[in-house]
Amino acid sequence: MQTTGSGRVPAIVMGRGPTALGILRSLAQADIPAYVACPGDDLVTRSRWYRPVPGLPWDGRPGDQAMQALRTMPIDRAVIVAGADDAAMWLADLPATDVGRRFAVSTSSRATQELLQDKAAFARHVATAGIPHPRTFPLASLADVEAVPIGELDRVFVKPVNSQKFSDVVGAKGVWIDSAAGLAEAWARFHAQGFAVMAQEYVPGGARDHFFVEGFRDARGGYPGLFARRRMRMSPPDFGNSSCSTSIPLADVAAAVGHVRRLLDGLHYRGIFSAEFKRDPRDGQFRILEVNTRAWTYVEFAARQGINVCDMAWRDALGAYIPRATENYPTGRLCIDLHHDLACVRRGRDDRSESMVSIVSQWMHADLHVFRADDPSPALHGLGGLLRKRLGMLSRMGPLKRRARV
Repeated sequence: MQTTGSGRVPAIVMGRGPTALGILRSLAQADIPAYVACPGDDLVTRSRWYRPVPGLPWDGRPGDQAMQALRTMPIDRAVIVAGADDAAMWLADLPATDVGRRFAVSTSSRATQELLQDKAAFARHVATAGIPHPRTFPLASLADVEAVPIGELDRVFVKPVNSQKFSDVVGAKGVWIDSAAGLAEAWARFHAQGFAVMAQEYVPGGARDHFFVEGFRDARGGYPGLFARRRMRMSPPDFGNSSCSTSIPLADVAAAVGHVRRLLDGLHYRGIFSAEFKRDPRDGQFRILEVNTRAWTYVEFAARQGINVCDMAWRDALGAYIPRATENYPTGRLCIDLHHDLACVRRGRDDRSESMVSIVSQWMHADLHVFRADDPSPALHGLGGLLRKRLGMLSRMGPLKRRARV
């Protein structure tokens, strides 16, 4: 059986893209040897710390290929860390399988994973628990659609019960609705495509009203690390992801911290989590939007500030002691996804509240998502892919322009 030079139990990163890269770098920061199960052309394969999983090829997806790879893998023991929702769900069942003794996981039960990942079940649960949440209406039938009180709600959008495939097909995380007829049309379209959807009231406010409480809950119910950040900019608007966020004191979101702890304690949750809230300007409440049950895309940013949840997950899976991280981590630190932040700034140039000089200064001093001076190749690989995509688009546009002039 293969062993690592350090003698420590290795980790296996199960994922792809920036999230897998962030997990790998967080593990390297903790001196934990790691392998990565991902597609062969993924940007994480360009990292200086990348090593493919030994044995049979495995692209990081759960399922039969994954089980066969684990059964034949020449490793005595390892800890698996999930970087995607489907991986986290699949790993919940792994301890009960024939490879469960060799491959350890810090995970919750499948029932808990399903409740937190299924947005309709999640909405029902937090409503019952009395945790502030946007008004939500599951749409299982046309009767459910007709019962939504569109006239009583501020703004309404339709979103999937499970978002992993929805955004790939639709191209967005949600779709705006402006009338009862529009809601019925959207429901019929998505229902025909096989998507279970729900209507939700849009909490007013912009990017800066989004807050995140992230961390780790261990097998004993403790929280050895908590981290808070605030979104500063997002791309695309309304249903996008953070392109710029900043670390903030936990005290600034004390109510949100209380909400997420009550939620996770009640579910006996175990593992890495990232909870998103939006502060409602109408009453000041932090309304919970969702909880990710795995490492999130900015997990490395938290590790750089001293909250290394990947190290905590590795220790918890092995039953080892987890040192408590500081609550006095650096605040005011920025993390920027430059590619998406450039798009955000271009899109909002006519109504921007910050000067371009200020934004450029942020870019120069922030922790850049993906790019690191001591591990530049993943970012360069990603940049090369973007340039090839742009050149391909331009080459296709050329013949169209020539035909238009004929």
